[in-house]
Amino acid sequence: MRISKKGVVLLGSLFAAGFLDPFASCAVLAVDIGQNFLASTYGQDSTATPADANGAVGVKYYVEFINGRLTVFNKANAAKVQTMTDLLFWSRAGVTIQRDWDVTDPRIIYDPTVGRWFASEVDFDTTSTVNINHFLLAVSSSADPTGPWSGFSIASDPGGNNFADFPTLGLDANGVYLSGDLFDANNNPVGPTLLSIPKADLLAQPPSIARRTWLGVLSYANHGTVLQPAVCLDGGGGGNLLAVQDLGLDFQSHFSLVLSQVESAAGPGSATLSAATSIRVPAYTSPPSPSQPNSRLSIDDGDARFSAFVYRVGDEIFAVHSTQVNNLAAIRWYRINALNHALLESGTIADPSLDLFYPSIAANTNGTVVIAYSGSSSSVFISDYAVVGETVSGVTTFGSPILLQSGTASYSDGSFGTSRWGDYSTTTVDPSNPSRFWTIQMFPSGPSAWSTQVTELLTASPRLVASTTGANLVLSWSSLAGPFQLNTSAGLGADASWSPVAQPAATNNGVVSVSVPLTGGGGFFRLQPMAAGAGPGPVANALSFRTAH
Repeated sequence: MRISKKGVVLLGSLFAAGFLDPFASCAVLAVDIGQNFLASTYGQDSTATPADANGAVGVKYYVEFINGRLTVFNKANAAKVQTMTDLLFWSRAGVTIQRDWDVTDPRIIYDPTVGRWFASEVDFDTTSTVNINHFLLAVSSSADPTGPWSGFSIASDPGGNNFADFPTLGLDANGVYLSGDLFDANNNPVGPTLLSIPKADLLAQPPSIARRTWLGVLSYANHGTVLQPAVCLDGGGGGNLLAVQDLGLDFQSHFSLVLSQVESAAGPGSATLSAATSIRVPAYTSPPSPSQPNSRLSIDDGDARFSAFVYRVGDEIFAVHSTQVNNLAAIRWYRINALNHALLESGTIADPSLDLFYPSIAANTNGTVVIAYSGSSSSVFISDYAVVGETVSGVTTFGSPILLQSGTASYSDGSFGTSRWGDYSTTTVDPSNPSRFWTIQMFPSGPSAWSTQVTELLTASPRLVASTTGANLVLSWSSLAGPFQLNTSAGLGADASWSPVAQPAATNNGVVSVSVPLTGGGGFFRLQPMAAGAGPGPVANALSFRTAH
């Protein structure tokens, strides 16, 4: 890019000198915490255990949908706008729940491409007299979740023989997808089931599920265990379904994921299911039970299933699940090509002393990836953490863990043996600003009480911007990018000598700026991290500009 006034030249490509395009993504990613508030607490907002930490962010609101409670928060100030039990939510949406039945396993998604919210649960008979249940699905009438919703109750097994557990929800431009793990009357696993509904039908007035397709009782061997339909929020399709081949409960190594897709989801005929692809991945297994400061209290951290949402961003799929490293619970993440099902990347996030469990993942189109999770040890109460990464030139690198909320006690749900924790957490991308991510996690707020914490994570790359004002060159960058120092040098060679600019920096409305006179010889500028240990010399993807007269 070139600015002719005063002869200022902005060098937009410095590859020959070892610098990258100043308008490209930067490997130095800054992170800050925005909103960070207590959402719900056991005994006050819900009596369910576990909470199933779940929520989504929209344009104006954050909606928490956990076992027992749906609450709408103003995301600008965390004010509670609306709250109700989940049973009341379904009643208001027009769904009748039978007497002595309850609902569980909530999921909620905000779809910015259509400005609607989608929510799901399953119902169940609390008296255990029947072995059937229903998928519950609701769609909002607008982008305002406090307005009207339309709900539906759909048999999870039209044959009436099996019960659907651990329901999952996904959507894209073509369809909305519901899946669950079916169990027979003797509580034996039967296989996953899958329901596909044309999305356009749910957006119609009135919404309809008449053209839904039940894709049957599927085979674990062919389609994997616990299907997660992908959530695609960029207007794309694909109908992708991802599952682990094995839950890893035998604590043996397993090496396969299973990826398939729903075809013809939009109609006009019935949807169909493609053949599945087995994807070879590094070994994984079920995680061990996490430690707490009170070693007598055992925590159930689930298995190796994809318990949180799977996201499709462009032509890539992002997913995360639990595994084991050195006898501690750890996190495995994947980046997969949605078109040819090739494994693009995988990685493991582990800690030498902490168990890490119930992770969730989200990614934006800029290459930023956020994973949030619980962590604990024999000296650390269960607490909430996140790591933020960036994909540059096909390689994703994560930064250090960020503590979001500390636990206050060792947790027990009062049951004999292992206490349940989970069954999942949720991380979503802000549709108003994709550099902002929101996550909801659980933490122990007392010896037998869980609470949910909603955290906004602000991410930014240090992007140096230049403009001219009179006889000055103004160099500016976002204050969110953290503590950076503006350096200058007369050249770009390996022996270039960089030094701080003499002019002071000023911060106004989140923007740091330095005004440099245009008089004198040419020069180059870059941002240098001021963090301890950053060291001298250029950082990866340093941003540089040159002035000339």
